[in-house]
Amino acid sequence: MDIFSLLVLLLSCRIQAVGAQMKLSPGTLTVLRGEEARLTCSTSNTHWTVMVWLLNGTAVLTISKEIGVLPSINPNVTAEKSSVSQGDSWVFVLKNTQRHNQGQVTCDLQGIDRKTASLFVQEKGSVRVIGEDKLAFKGQSVLFECQAAGWYPQPTLQWQVNDKKVSQGEYNISSEESGKSLFNVTSNLSFTAAKSSNVDCLASVSALPTPLKSSVRLTVVAEVVQEGDDCTVPVAVTASLSAVLLLLLLCICTVLWYRQRTQAKLSPQETIRFDQSVSGRSLVAEATRGKVNLGYSSEGPTVLHKTTCVLPLKPKCDGVPQVPDVVSSSSQSLHSENQAQVCLEESSKNIRRITTV
Repeated sequence: MDIFSLLVLLLSCRIQAVGAQMKLSPGTLTVLRGEEARLTCSTSNTHWTVMVWLLNGTAVLTISKEIGVLPSINPNVTAEKSSVSQGDSWVFVLKNTQRHNQGQVTCDLQGIDRKTASLFVQEKGSVRVIGEDKLAFKGQSVLFECQAAGWYPQPTLQWQVNDKKVSQGEYNISSEESGKSLFNVTSNLSFTAAKSSNVDCLASVSALPTPLKSSVRLTVVAEVVQEGDDCTVPVAVTASLSAVLLLLLLCICTVLWYRQRTQAKLSPQETIRFDQSVSGRSLVAEATRGKVNLGYSSEGPTVLHKTTCVLPLKPKCDGVPQVPDVVSSSSQSLHSENQAQVCLEESSKNIRRITTV
């Protein structure tokens, strides 16, 4: 009885020692579709001769201790000798991993032991926030929608506002599976606009080192002029309006000054005509001892008026009447006007005849 127990104990120790001589790492590997999958099989047992790699139960690669990697009918698999671990160590490389490669990867040391690891293949889709940048009033409720399409497995969706994560209770998520076993996820986020913010939607799976992100900008109108970063726009608009108003005021002042100067100065021709008119009127006034209204004028061409005045007969010393004196005056004015030519007697006697042409 004691001998049998001793044999069992020795056999168990032998099995554990053989098992400790072989290792497959990592035990679980997750990669994205299209990437390489690398697993390392190492052993400290020097008596092995053949190492066989199996993918989902099918042998895809054989390694001989004496020869090395044997030719394979599968171009996407290969192996590399590794010197990191003690003993014999080989790295199994699966290129351009696809969804159908997901499953069990086994390293079999013929006649010694075998180890199995799990391979998971995930697929990276796309993510986008629907719509463009938004403009809202302070206190207004705004709604954002994010869509993540073509993922496997179902991706994790997360919202961020100004690089701060939004609590999951503030947005909802819905998903559906397409015909190619890919997932489409939709999420809606609604909150009250308080200040201008960057809104980000992030989607990821475990094999993705950095989540995919889509961003939009929320601009709150009420606080644009209050933020130091956004003061450039209102300052530029104010400066432009001020410049336009100043230029307009300068133009108006120039026009008024020019009109005033034009009205204050008469042209040389108008000055000559005015002097001739005043001179002519003065001659008539002196001859007739009357007054001429210089302020009266009328629209029309210049008319030349001629007035002939006949004075009363003057008796000669011998009693023979003398031909009366004639006073003739002509004048040219700038405007047509009704002038009353008055002919006065040289003396205080009655006028005999007055002719006006």
